[in-house]
Amino acid sequence: MANHDLILGQSHNLALRQNQPLVLGHDHNLGLTQNHDLELGQTHERHLGLGQDHDLGLGHSHDHELDLGQRHDQEEDVGHSYGHDNELANDRKPDHGDNELALSEHNELTVSENQDLDDSLALAVDDSQEMGIDPARDLQHSQIVVSLPPVLQVRNSNPTYELAVGQEFPDVKSCRRALRDAAIALHFEMQTIKSDKTRFTAKCASEGCPWRIHAAKLPGVPTFTIRTIHETHTCGGIAHLGHQQASVQWVANTVEQRLRENPNYKPKEILEEIHRVHGITLSYKQAWRGKERIMAAMRGSFEEGYRLLPQYCEQIKRTNPGSIASVYGNPTDNCFQRLFISFQASIYGFLNACRPLLGLDRTYLKSKYLGTLLLATGFDGDGALFPLAFGVVDEENDENWMWFLSELHNLLEINTENMPRLTILSDRQKGVVDGVEANFPTAFHGFCMRHLSESFRKEFNNTMLVNLLWEAAHALTVIEFEAKILEIEEISQDAAYWIRRIPPRLWATAYFEGTRFGHLTANIVESLNSWILEASGLPIIQMMECIRRQLMTWFNERRETSMQWTSILVPSAERRVAEALEYARTYQVLRANEAEFEVISREGTNIVDIRNRCCLCRGWQLYGLPCAHAVAALLSCRQNVHRFTESCFTVATYRKAYSQTIHPIPDKSLWKELSEGDPNANKAVQVVIHPPKSLKPPGRPRKKRVRAEDRGREKRVVHCSRCNQTGHFRTTCAAPI
Repeated sequence: MANHDLILGQSHNLALRQNQPLVLGHDHNLGLTQNHDLELGQTHERHLGLGQDHDLGLGHSHDHELDLGQRHDQEEDVGHSYGHDNELANDRKPDHGDNELALSEHNELTVSENQDLDDSLALAVDDSQEMGIDPARDLQHSQIVVSLPPVLQVRNSNPTYELAVGQEFPDVKSCRRALRDAAIALHFEMQTIKSDKTRFTAKCASEGCPWRIHAAKLPGVPTFTIRTIHETHTCGGIAHLGHQQASVQWVANTVEQRLRENPNYKPKEILEEIHRVHGITLSYKQAWRGKERIMAAMRGSFEEGYRLLPQYCEQIKRTNPGSIASVYGNPTDNCFQRLFISFQASIYGFLNACRPLLGLDRTYLKSKYLGTLLLATGFDGDGALFPLAFGVVDEENDENWMWFLSELHNLLEINTENMPRLTILSDRQKGVVDGVEANFPTAFHGFCMRHLSESFRKEFNNTMLVNLLWEAAHALTVIEFEAKILEIEEISQDAAYWIRRIPPRLWATAYFEGTRFGHLTANIVESLNSWILEASGLPIIQMMECIRRQLMTWFNERRETSMQWTSILVPSAERRVAEALEYARTYQVLRANEAEFEVISREGTNIVDIRNRCCLCRGWQLYGLPCAHAVAALLSCRQNVHRFTESCFTVATYRKAYSQTIHPIPDKSLWKELSEGDPNANKAVQVVIHPPKSLKPPGRPRKKRVRAEDRGREKRVVHCSRCNQTGHFRTTCAAPI
């Protein structure tokens, strides 16, 4: 068989009319040239008519369908009107034969194998004639080549959105909404002529289209009914990607259910879903505004969050007795300045069961009015973070850090007779240093090594130097520390000088006077990164509720987990003691008296005093657990190793840390009812806090925060080894050779 092309000229239409099946097979291409119409009706079934006097036999009692490679559950209108003068059509039903046309996965129009068309039929169309049939050819391998012009949307019918005279709606809003949805679904734009409380009249926005609809209110009830619908559409649909009726409110209504199920649904995903389902392309801003409208309805507005803060604080104190919750506004205009919250369960657990170690950190809020979240976090016996207090301030400055640390001191002083001597870790910016010295004068205040190492990395950008810095920080003795500094000096004298400028008593374990239990970093924000950054973009009450729910869940999960432990020490401490036992078996122990021992190992000799719980290697003092030398000494005198660990590492103490409960807070709609008769609650209702004056600046927000020690620092001058100029490297040098 020869290959024959069916070519539709410039002015010919390929019309596939209703109830005419078209089945396209395997090996034949379907190309549509410019200005030709391919019209596919609602039922997606078309006959292929090939001229007035010729029938195309297509098998016995087979329908011929248009299969586009993918099956869709919902019916979509695929109508394209291209072309002007001529039509490829046949009103007669095709004969029954053994030939089928099918559209393959590659959208090629072909005739199935072993299914020949009548030898007397062939197709040829020129620019001015109807389609003819050449009897000398068949269409076994014929190609139909017709390209598609850029029509974007075509009006079609959809039973779900069909409008009829007498159709009723509960009210005028429902009527407008139904007409809007119908216009979007049927791909035509609607222009409102009249719209008030008793009537609604609209017409098709396409010029010359006679379609018009009128709805009116029934007497005595709010119900609206369609009175008249004039004519049908002649416009053929809209010819652009957007839609006049696709407003922000329509976007909000469309994605409301999805957002309630997944609040993290992104505007980009909203755009993709609307385009896929409705065939409409919207701007990113429309999708974002639609999402914000629904989120505001779900979580409340940012302004409402500040207004309800006094009542929220009263609810915290009512549902969690002993908790501290206070909000402060600017005395002049009552704009928000500060919020401090600490739950009673956290206060009790920290003072009675946690290590006397606090980490201070902050993260910048990403909400409409910005601000900064300040955090004070302890560490439980198993080494996990134990959040103690939270503060929200309008901006981070020395004054606000002083206030936060003052509130922190007050809550500890109120809840304990003997203030513990704390070890505090932070980035040691000026406001924090001054606040610690003023409120915790006896505390040991050290650098958080994460901040220090990041600054060092930015300055020298050498992984080997950074690793040596961490090894120097972990060194237990002065000799080990100095050896690491000498290694750094051999690589870079500038790096060694940079390190020596910072007093080692503030960061190096060998010199640090406090007890950090092996914690060199506070690492709070990074550890809480999975959920606290998400909360930082919410309205202030929603953010604090997100934090409270996370704490409530943590307390419950850790309490239940600890009930399953059967050991004396928490798992991390048990592992450390087990490792020490393995090493201790190889040591030689000599006893000096009932408390003093000499332990000999391959590394050297160490002196252990079990009465004062100290070892010359300083491991016992620094970590609170017996080191390998101490374990060897204790085993030699048949002592129980677990009795010589700090109490915070025991399972009993760990359970005490999480013994209290953080209680849920009822929905804001119930606050007034639950607080009736409470004088403090009545006062809180009268206090109105306005949003702070700081607003989110335009542009993409900074992903990484600027370290305090980097602020005001002069940038290191880089030097090019190729042209001997400053300001660039050799790899980016553009100077001529």
